[in-house]
Amino acid sequence: MNMTENKTAPTRDEILELEKQVWAALVDGNAQADRALLSADFLGVYPTGFANRDDHVGQFADAPTMAKFELSDTKLRVLTPDIILLSYRADYLRPGTDKWEAMLISSLWERRHDVWVNSFSQDTPLEGVG
Repeated sequence: MNMTENKTAPTRDEILELEKQVWAALVDGNAQADRALLSADFLGVYPTGFANRDDHVGQFADAPTMAKFELSDTKLRVLTPDIILLSYRADYLRPGTDKWEAMLISSLWERRHDVWVNSFSQDTPLEGVG
């Protein structure tokens, strides 16, 4: 007989805190923190195309990519206790600008070897914001 460990799904606030850590890495220009939060097989689906973990981390080559951010309208879908889909609205400022931009994001978080990693993200820009 197979014995499975009975794990509890995380709360929305717990997963949202992980997502905020990814955004904080963008603000801080902290490539090491960003890499640690993304799975080795990370897939990003962006208006510019597909990206892997190295592509995502590579955006820090010159400087931070975000100056400020606010996350709202969060929705959590528990697929399994170890696989969570977080969807939300992100409003953000890029460095050197005062024009706010916005996008809708869905991030898939997976618990692998008792560590939560972001394995997938899709960003959909919202036009006419700012």
